[in-house]
Amino acid sequence: MSITVASSPLRLSNSEALSKSQEASQFIKRNAPATSLISFPFLTKNDSAELWTNYENLLYSCLRTGDDRAAHYCLERLASRFGTDDERVMGLRGLYQEAMAEDSPALLEILHQYDEILVQDPSNTPVRKRRVALLRSIAREGDAINALVELLGASPTDIEAWAELADLYTSQGLYQQAEFCLEEILLSTPNAWNVHARLGEILYVSAATSQDRIGSLTESSSDKLMATYTDGSQSAAKAVANDNNDELPVLSIKDLQNLTERATSTLAETARLSGYGDRSKLPNLSFVTDLLKSSTMAQQR
Repeated sequence: MSITVASSPLRLSNSEALSKSQEASQFIKRNAPATSLISFPFLTKNDSAELWTNYENLLYSCLRTGDDRAAHYCLERLASRFGTDDERVMGLRGLYQEAMAEDSPALLEILHQYDEILVQDPSNTPVRKRRVALLRSIAREGDAINALVELLGASPTDIEAWAELADLYTSQGLYQQAEFCLEEILLSTPNAWNVHARLGEILYVSAATSQDRIGSLTESSSDKLMATYTDGSQSAAKAVANDNNDELPVLSIKDLQNLTERATSTLAETARLSGYGDRSKLPNLSFVTDLLKSSTMAQQR
């Protein structure tokens, strides 16, 4: 049985990945380098692009199933063919090292190695992506977002990076930013039905979250309205009596007018939002409405 590249190894189920890794010994034996008096690392029985793609796919499957020995062999075969300085090989080596890491300090050391590589070659995209994945795995989502934004600044058409950034924003509840990322993907792949479906899900969750926030504001706005009115009344009283209290700053007529406008605007916005919730939970809403009307009439005079 031969290993095929019909499907991405990252989309395989656990059982399919296990089946692929079980073929590793036969695949390695069948595609062993040809023996020669002169050593040519790239000399094999079959040096096609499909062969090396199969090596890479097998590396992924072996790492998933814990066959570290076969995974290391696949990595070394790729390194001997393309060189240890090849960007893709460097990314795969980082993936292997992450899988072999036993604790958090080991992962941080790998992260430090990524930083050193990027200092020397900031355009190394595979290593940049491995760094993002590692940051996310150690719960540093903010740094991962910043790293992706930087990556997309240099490569704005990277669909994979946009998708990862959208997922990160969604996990942080930043739905508008996630929508923007998915729309960027649709500019390049307008017929991607799965992206349309994901965008619809995020829009739905975003709308539901906004509705919940409005409902929470409505439930507690009664006390807030009275507190705002009371606080405003006290501020005005203190300003009028300021001549007898040197500790309080003197408010000019213009300052009082600005304060009144800000308070009126706040009350008007709260009253407007209350229309989206249960008005029975706002016993003071009629009082506020009357107060706004009287304020408007006073300004017209």
